[in-house]
Amino acid sequence: MKLTEFVVRDAVIPELQVSSKEDAVKQMVGALRDAGRISADHEGDITLAIMKREELGSTGIGRGVAVPHTKHASVDELICAVALCEAGLDFASLDGEPVYILFLLVSPPDRPGDHLRGLETITRHLKDDDFCRFLRQSKTQEHVWELLAEADGGAPT
Repeated sequence: MKLTEFVVRDAVIPELQVSSKEDAVKQMVGALRDAGRISADHEGDITLAIMKREELGSTGIGRGVAVPHTKHASVDELICAVALCEAGLDFASLDGEPVYILFLLVSPPDRPGDHLRGLETITRHLKDDDFCRFLRQSKTQEHVWELLAEADGGAPT
């Protein structure tokens, strides 16, 4: 599975300006709404579902990265928003460090394999220090997209 197959290009936020985990989740879900991938009617439910998942344990996986996620019946395929927070964000990460890179995943409940493959694809790329460093330096939606496409092994589309 490739990042560019499920990351929503118009839901990339290169300069996220928030002060809390919940605000970050709200903005990223809002970006998916603005991109036409979720309806405004389901925006609150999806945000709530992600925050409930966070109560079970932070999705701040360490090394400056968080991957908040949930399954929701309103989506018919795996979708993802990406955000970069230059100042860093307290996400109650496993290593206690701030988060700079966020990938927010929403998938249909009846496609658990896609959900797991999406998480695996994201975590595999985020283990690459060069990828993370270049991502953190990105200032535009286009540059983030180019990095994702390059990580997938191809030219951006």
